[in-house]
Amino acid sequence: MEANVRWVLVTAVAPVAWGTNYFVTHEFLPADRPLYGAALRAIPAGLALLCLCRQRPRGAWWWRTAVLGLLNVSVFFVLVYATSQLLPTSIASTVMAVSPLAMMFLAWALVSERPGLLHLAGGVVGLGGVCFMLLTGVEGPSVPGVLAAVAAMLVSSFGHILTVRWSAGVNVLTSTAWQLTAGGLFLLPVAVAAEGTPPALSGPTTLAFGYVSLIATALAFTAWFTGLRHLPAATVGLIGLLNPVTGVLLGTVAAEEVLTAQQMGGLVLVVVGVVLGRPAKAGRRAKDQALLPPASRPCANSESTVGNPP
Repeated sequence: MEANVRWVLVTAVAPVAWGTNYFVTHEFLPADRPLYGAALRAIPAGLALLCLCRQRPRGAWWWRTAVLGLLNVSVFFVLVYATSQLLPTSIASTVMAVSPLAMMFLAWALVSERPGLLHLAGGVVGLGGVCFMLLTGVEGPSVPGVLAAVAAMLVSSFGHILTVRWSAGVNVLTSTAWQLTAGGLFLLPVAVAAEGTPPALSGPTTLAFGYVSLIATALAFTAWFTGLRHLPAATVGLIGLLNPVTGVLLGTVAAEEVLTAQQMGGLVLVVVGVVLGRPAKAGRRAKDQALLPPASRPCANSESTVGNPP
C-alpha cells in the first residue's frame, strides 16, 4: 500500500505540471512567438532526456522518429502554445482533458478498435461537458483558440496511433527524447523564417521557458512513464484528471478567471466522461495505452506503447 501511494504521488507530478503549463504559457511567455515557444519547450526537454537515455534510434526508427517528432512535438506543441495563449487557463485545460476520448474515437475510425458502451457513453458525456464550458451564452471563448485545441487533439491522436503501430521493442523514454529533439529542431528554421529573430528573454520569461521545458515536459513525462511502469493504466488515467483540475484552480485563483456555475457543471461532466472512458480492466492495458494523453506511455527497456498535452 505504501509503495502504491508513493507511485501515485510520483505520477501525479505529470498532470499537475501539464495543468500549470497552460497558466505559465498564458501569463509569462510571448503570445506572438508560438514557433519559438514550442521549439524552446521541446529542445531542452529532449536533450535532458537524451542525457538520461544515451541511446540512438536504429533502422527504421530514424525516419519514424522524424515523422512522430513532426506530429507529436512540432505541430502539437505549436497548437498547445496557441491554445494556451488564446483561451483562459480553465477552459484550455478542460478542452484538452477530452483528448483521451478523442483518441478513442479516432482509433475506432482508423484502426477499427471499437470502444465499449461505457467508452461511448463517456465520449458523449465528455463532449457535452466541453460544450457546457464553451457555450456560456455570454462573451464566448476565442474561436481560433477552440479550433487550435481541437486541432491539437486530432494531430496528437493520429501521431500516437502511429506510435502504437511502430513502437514494438522500442524504449519509450528514448523514443520520446528523440521525438522532442527532432521536433524542436524542425521548428527552428520555420521559426526563423516566420517569426524573425528569437524573442528577447527577460528573467521571468527565461524562468518560464525553463519551467515548461524541464518541469512540464521532461520531468512530467518521466514521472508519467514511471507511474505507468508501477500502476495499472486505469489508475494512471484517473490520476490524469488532475490536469484539468489544476488548470481550473490556477485559472480561478491565480489568473482571477471567473468560473460560472455552467462552466463548473461542464468540468464535472468532462471528469465523469473521462472516468467512463477509461479502461476497466488491467488485462486490457496494451490496448488501453492508446487512450492515454499525449506522450504518456510506459518507459521500459524492452517494451513500448504509445508515447502531450499538452
